[in-house]
Amino acid sequence: MPPLTELPTRPEPARRSKLNRRQALSLLATSMASSLAACSKPDQQILPYIRMPERIVPGEPLKFATTLGLAGLGRGVIVTAIDGRPIKVEGNPRHPGSLGATDVFAEAAVLSLYDPDRSRTILHDGAIASREALQGALASQLADARNRQGDGLRLLTGRTTSPTALRQIDALLQAFPAAAWHAYDPTDDDNARQGSQLAHGRPLRGVADLAKARVIVALDADPIGHGPDQIRHGRGFAEGRSDANSFSRLYCLESGFTLTGAKADQRLALRPEAIERFAMSLAGELGEARGATELPERERALLRKMSTDLSAHKGAALVMAGPTLSKEIHALVHWINAQIDAPVRLIEPIDRTPSGQQAATLEQLAGDLAAGRVRQLVIVGANPVYDAPADLQFGARLQQAPFRLHMGEYVDETAALATWHVPQHHALEAWSDLRASDGTASIVQPLIRPLYCSYGVHELLAWLAGEQDASAYDLVRQTWQSAATGDFEAWWKQALHDGVIAGPGAAAVAVAAPQLPPMPGGEAQDTHADGITLILRPDPCLWDGSFANNAWLQECPKPLTKQVWGNALALHPDDATRLGVASGDIVTIGAGDRTLDVPVLTEPGTAAGVGTLTIGAGRHKAGAIGDGVGANAYALRTGEHRWRIPSVSVTRSGRREPILTTQNVVRTPNDVRELYPLYQLGHTPAAAALDDTPSLMPRTIQSSDGHAWAMVIDTSVCIGCNACVVSCQAENNVPVVGPEQIAMGRDMHWMRVDAYDHGMANGRPLGFQPVPCMHCEHAPCEPVCPVAASVHDHEGLNGQIYNRCIGTRFCEANCPYKVRRFNFFGYADGEEYANLGADSYRGQKNPEVTVRARGVMEKCTYCVQRISGARRSAERENRTLGPDEVRTACQNACPTRAISFGDLNHTDAEINRDKADPRHYALLGHLGTRPRTTYLADLRNPAEE
Repeated sequence: MPPLTELPTRPEPARRSKLNRRQALSLLATSMASSLAACSKPDQQILPYIRMPERIVPGEPLKFATTLGLAGLGRGVIVTAIDGRPIKVEGNPRHPGSLGATDVFAEAAVLSLYDPDRSRTILHDGAIASREALQGALASQLADARNRQGDGLRLLTGRTTSPTALRQIDALLQAFPAAAWHAYDPTDDDNARQGSQLAHGRPLRGVADLAKARVIVALDADPIGHGPDQIRHGRGFAEGRSDANSFSRLYCLESGFTLTGAKADQRLALRPEAIERFAMSLAGELGEARGATELPERERALLRKMSTDLSAHKGAALVMAGPTLSKEIHALVHWINAQIDAPVRLIEPIDRTPSGQQAATLEQLAGDLAAGRVRQLVIVGANPVYDAPADLQFGARLQQAPFRLHMGEYVDETAALATWHVPQHHALEAWSDLRASDGTASIVQPLIRPLYCSYGVHELLAWLAGEQDASAYDLVRQTWQSAATGDFEAWWKQALHDGVIAGPGAAAVAVAAPQLPPMPGGEAQDTHADGITLILRPDPCLWDGSFANNAWLQECPKPLTKQVWGNALALHPDDATRLGVASGDIVTIGAGDRTLDVPVLTEPGTAAGVGTLTIGAGRHKAGAIGDGVGANAYALRTGEHRWRIPSVSVTRSGRREPILTTQNVVRTPNDVRELYPLYQLGHTPAAAALDDTPSLMPRTIQSSDGHAWAMVIDTSVCIGCNACVVSCQAENNVPVVGPEQIAMGRDMHWMRVDAYDHGMANGRPLGFQPVPCMHCEHAPCEPVCPVAASVHDHEGLNGQIYNRCIGTRFCEANCPYKVRRFNFFGYADGEEYANLGADSYRGQKNPEVTVRARGVMEKCTYCVQRISGARRSAERENRTLGPDEVRTACQNACPTRAISFGDLNHTDAEINRDKADPRHYALLGHLGTRPRTTYLADLRNPAEE
């Protein structure tokens, strides 16, 4: 690692010129005039989620329900807009995909909205073109396709569940009978679909209910990990652990460390081949004689516990399989779940057209391109040149189609090879509809007029059908005309208001007993026992790469490694020693004729003989933030081996690259035991320990207006997803510092999630502990400030007066929790990283929170602006604040409801019930700081030995 200077020189592209006051005001006036139309409401009527005045009041927030997609599946959200600017996303409690919570991708959507690198205009061969020119070219190509009945016309989309888009695709295929529709999502689990086909004769979709499961077995599956179902599964996991009398038990067998494995009661790290043998043995224990295999004693002991638990909890037991396992094992899991009557609802696929047409595959499209059978190719919302399996050579084959039209939010890797590019609306600018994973439909409504000259998916599909002036608003309404009973306008307004279309979702499919596929022999051994098996997983921050240009997500610490601004190959320490490498060494991964250079990161939770790597990095057409960050794992992927690549070679390159992290995982046994208590069910303390540390200060701070704010965080259900971290960043204008500053040990997050590794013999249980400001009643930071910038208010909040702070950093040095952040640079005032100083990003700033300048200390404030807003609202309505009326940003974001916040002086507040829990403790309580932020100890439920 090269030496770092105190004031590093930034690359020229990131340097911003200095303007004098006159020039700045001139540019500001110009930009305000040009963007006035954009920062306003859409033309069509959109309805606020709660009753608000008909006219916008300057500075007053309005909330609207809409839907955000991830991998084509919808999660209902409520978006706050101020003066026509969407600034904050929160979950919609009415929607089954969000249940009132969010994930990191939903929280970061508002930053992507204002990204100046988004595509702004139609391009033809890289040059700006008009809409009329595009429509003229389309008309010529469609006339040719119509003469050939659509032969040569291909449409490629990502996975889509939009009823309106599927209806339009259906009509398009009927108008062009010889045309074909293909769909591709790089995070799709083809083995799950094919396993359902083997078991039931058709590709059904399973919707598991973790809340009803008392025993959960995850076979290389990560149900509470990042993805479109994380919120639903996380809430179910938490509900299953809310009652000590029916506390669930989670078994996890996995090859690479996951969030599910971190929260498991019993975990075993195995190679994928060994997990498949274990699954066959589990079927043998449940009555399938063909599944019996020989297992090592440790696995056999776990198998006995697991099979006993599953048999004893029929109707409330569940087995889940991950994408690394074969289609035969997925079919076997269907059979196991049928034997134990698992709480899994099987539904028809929700990504088919109304006539039942299923999209063809990307492999079929690549074959047609190679054979010269494609004359017109339209790609909507997909980037296969970047994320298609490497053996398809999609970039080279794509150029064999004479007419190539790409629609996307960015001029990405695929757009660069297209003859035409059309800018796509951001989800917060568009009218559409989406289904959740259980089939529930909801409307996507815009919060703002398009910032750039972009278009919607439904408009482009209408152009392909010959409708030049179709409106997405009208197309979506046409889809739902038949769904309304009675007055459609009243139904439509209710659907927009609620953010979800009333109904139970997709109906369950009645199926016969699953069929068992042929199983491999019981004595089968690992095919590549001596090599490294490479496991690919979606990135917990960048997902499939579509969020690579989002600075919040690039700087969001990965939950299990705390790595930022890049990815790394995770290896077991024993494998790293055998290969002669250490964390930070660059290695070359070889898979056939494909190679990839990537740094190594040792991870004790990884199975021996396995390396794990996340997809989504290594972009070169992402934008100023995402270009050149990390290694592109798609370069190793093939159509046959999408998630598990057997027998890869790992060789040293002789180079090193620092692994950028914001913190370390705590592994020192003494520190883990002191800072993160962990109990087994039935062995919790009898009562909460009282703080009797001697002090000259009063035991409690008396509040002059009767409020005493506090927070309790339940670590037993915290899954480390980082939704709270990004939510706090969005709410409080927390800046991004960039990789150079991270390398110097600096970051600005007001909340961090500490990870504690207990390193037990039967697995590696990892605990997550969100750490905001403790708001100590005896705060060490307050008496050392020479200008009284760190003060205690009358409600128990440890406040920070920014315009008084002179940057001595005495408070930071005195804080034992290290939750204060210092602005070494003007991160929001001329010294932003990369393009983060662009004017468009200012639209996301929350006007209720001060944007801090260089040389100022900042930290968590318990969202004091929300406390103030709730107080003002109560005063206007001449009432008192409710017991749980004030909700912080991190509390609202949490999928598992691990965070409670409220008034200690209100006896009915949830926080007082939490503080009476025997598991209640204070972090570093022996210091006598008496923090208002406290915790409930982690609780696990391992099976008896």
